[in-house]
Amino acid sequence: MGRIIKNTNDGSQQPPYVRMDINIWNANNLPEFTRGPLGDDTIKHKAIKAAGFQGVQDGDPTLCKQLGLELTAHARINKVGELDELVPTWKSGKYNCATLHVGWGMESDAEVDELVGYVLDMSEKHDFPIYFETHRATITQDMQRTVELVKRFPEIRFNGDFSHWYTGQEMVYGGIENKWDFIAPVFERVRFMHGRIGNPGCIQVDVADGKNQEYVEHFKEMWTRSFMGFLKSAQPGDYICFTTELLQADIYYARQVKNEKGEWQEEGDRWQQALLYKDLAKVCWAEAQKRIK
Repeated sequence: MGRIIKNTNDGSQQPPYVRMDINIWNANNLPEFTRGPLGDDTIKHKAIKAAGFQGVQDGDPTLCKQLGLELTAHARINKVGELDELVPTWKSGKYNCATLHVGWGMESDAEVDELVGYVLDMSEKHDFPIYFETHRATITQDMQRTVELVKRFPEIRFNGDFSHWYTGQEMVYGGIENKWDFIAPVFERVRFMHGRIGNPGCIQVDVADGKNQEYVEHFKEMWTRSFMGFLKSAQPGDYICFTTELLQADIYYARQVKNEKGEWQEEGDRWQQALLYKDLAKVCWAEAQKRIK
């Protein structure tokens, strides 16, 4: 114990802030009717920059440097040692931080502790922020087990990808407010977020304009509480990445519906939804600032 897992920090003295990023997969395989980029990586990165995003997770390092976009990493590890080469590469490549899928969720507590200790040691050793994703098929797929993990490793920090819990554990079943209270220790430790909204039956849905939908309000509340957790201890120059990550239909994230021709297509435009998410996150950030004053 006693490790310190740092926030992302830009080296300035400006007040803590939220940075609006996007995962490059949000721009991949967009439907033909999209208003977003259809083309190669250069076209995608230029569109990301023009849309006002500030960083790209899993982006092309060369293109990000050319366009003045920041860069964050993502990976999966299942065994101790699998970060030994990755973390120095991320650090030397000027990545700001990384988020991880850790384990498959079938590990014993002893195996979980070994993996977590290794990741935290690597983060501290290389002075590089690494955040555990709350994701299906990982050691943090379960709310109860993750809260218990916090008790054993209070220094752990998370990438809050709450669609996995909201749908996978049907958080509304039996009342969502008590779930929020239960996972308060997680909210307090969120230092990165994946922007995705699901409903109780589907992990990623088109939210139209984002208004008058109960599940959208639930996600806004979780985002707000996570921003509050960050702000309570944030120092000058610290920032939290809100990274939209709306994924395509061929990996079973975006839902498909039949169009007027009877052809299957994505139910909405993930690019336009990503732009909407930025606005929703800004509302949550303002609310978080208001609540902690």
